[in-house]
Amino acid sequence: MVRKYGKPVKKTTAELLFAELPKSPLKKPETVATTTERIKISTKAGTKENPICVDEIEQRLKDIVIADSEAETESEKEVEKEDVDSPPSSLRKGGEAIITPPTPIEPESPKTKPISHPVSPLPSTPNKGGPRDELEEDYQGDEYSYGDESLRILTWDDVCPPGDTIQKIAEASYAEVYRITNDRGTSIIKVIRLPSPIKPQTKAQQKSGLVDEEPHPEESLTGELQISEWLADVPGFVIYKERYVVQGKAPKALLETHQLFHRRMKRQDPDRLQFYPSPSRYLDETKFLVVELGDAGTALEDFALDDVDQVWDIFLHTAIALARAEELVQFEHRDLHEGNLCIRKARPPKPRPILNNSETPQQDHCRFGYSGLEITILDYGLSRASDPYTDEQTEPPTIFADLETDLALFTSTHAAQCTIYRQMRSYLLSGQSRGGRKDPFLNPALHQTPYDLDMTTLKPISWKNHHPYTNVLWLSYIYTFLTEHFVNYAVYPSGKVAALAARKEREEMIGGFKRETREMWMHLDPMAPRKILAFGCAVDVVRFAVEAGWVRQEQLVEDGLGGEGEGRSMLSFVDDGFEREGGDGEGEEEGEAQLRRSPRRKTTVSS
Repeated sequence: MVRKYGKPVKKTTAELLFAELPKSPLKKPETVATTTERIKISTKAGTKENPICVDEIEQRLKDIVIADSEAETESEKEVEKEDVDSPPSSLRKGGEAIITPPTPIEPESPKTKPISHPVSPLPSTPNKGGPRDELEEDYQGDEYSYGDESLRILTWDDVCPPGDTIQKIAEASYAEVYRITNDRGTSIIKVIRLPSPIKPQTKAQQKSGLVDEEPHPEESLTGELQISEWLADVPGFVIYKERYVVQGKAPKALLETHQLFHRRMKRQDPDRLQFYPSPSRYLDETKFLVVELGDAGTALEDFALDDVDQVWDIFLHTAIALARAEELVQFEHRDLHEGNLCIRKARPPKPRPILNNSETPQQDHCRFGYSGLEITILDYGLSRASDPYTDEQTEPPTIFADLETDLALFTSTHAAQCTIYRQMRSYLLSGQSRGGRKDPFLNPALHQTPYDLDMTTLKPISWKNHHPYTNVLWLSYIYTFLTEHFVNYAVYPSGKVAALAARKEREEMIGGFKRETREMWMHLDPMAPRKILAFGCAVDVVRFAVEAGWVRQEQLVEDGLGGEGEGRSMLSFVDDGFEREGGDGEGEEEGEAQLRRSPRRKTTVSS
């Protein structure tokens, strides 16, 4: 006896008879590209050669709708599955995603022309008579009203056309940062979600602890864009290209690089949360403001330091850039951590020259400009600046982020830079640039009351005022990061003996750097005793470096570092000379010379 598994199927006699009836063949939906080929209707209805039936036309139209709906549903399922389960299928090393060209389909009439990175039109300040104007004139698509200007509305396929490489490289305070590369060059795009709908989170995304970054209204983004334009000609700040609006669903390549970025971040920090929605959740109505910038290189946090000359150049380059911005627009960055400082190898390194004018050959005291590196300062979301084009008799308009609206910035302890946020606010509260090792204001519990009183003026603290000492605080942070990163995050040989020898060599190199900069660090360290005078601004730090011989005055005006090619530095003390601060130095006593190099205790200029 053969054993049978399962339950017997019980059907009625009518059902069995119906099953035996012949089935009509299923009508397959047509798969042609254009509507005119899907349905051809004679202009002379009712002719003998091609009689027209209303029911037939209606049925064909239904078939077209069903075909489009089914194709869209399958596409959405594929993207959702890719986002949750499957690994990326077409990735390069480093998180780069190649956008694979799809099967060619001739469109009826293209609405937009794909942009070509890095050559892009600049709507606010167009280049007359160049290729940018030609691209802008060719654009025939929709526009988005943003403030007083109209921005182009593009799709993600316009921004990342087939054949381009896209890589997610960072997450800023309210934007995702991508690098796009093609045969014309490289651009960086900052992607900020505007108020618009997205798909709700899936169960898997909810379980992973995804916290959606809230969309940002237009007025909250205008300030950073304006600061970008003011600083566009200052060496050391990012090159602004264009801004436009991107709307619609994301391509597969954008999803892949998004996934790979978060896998890498999870390996570095398992407790890290994902704050930006997955591209798989973008809808046809989802809108983003995209700011296109010049390629700045690699973030400092991911840059491998190979030589102590690189440490010198990164620190001094950053100080010089901040000093120029201070004098030009009363600039404060207020968020200059290792993720907002990028490094690029601009030229080959060169050795320091040897001085042979003494019995014992010695190296030149200059320490600046030997590594071949250049820096770029990014992300002005928390920054402060004043309009440089205002008449001297008029108070300049000031752009600033009111940090009192979200005190979580000062109570958080998740990263090392959180201490600098509290030190900035402590400075506004106490008026003291030095709090010593036991500064009570470094306690997060004392940053719970918004608009607390400034102890020196008894008025509510204001982030609108110019407090250049905040730049000094961030320079101290960069100094500490460089000295620790040079030893603790280096790549060492696999063998234990070789690794120990390589680490010892690096410790000796960075030890020499610390010994040579010991005096500077005393005035830079925010935790030093109050009796030690503090730098008041980044200009003070650069002045110290010039007087110490680490930077030559001519270096501040060479190679385009002087600004607009006029042979003058943006730093007023370089052009005016140092005589105004103590004569030519002849006959000075040692104490007077030391006092001349010692910085001020506090400098604040209210605007």
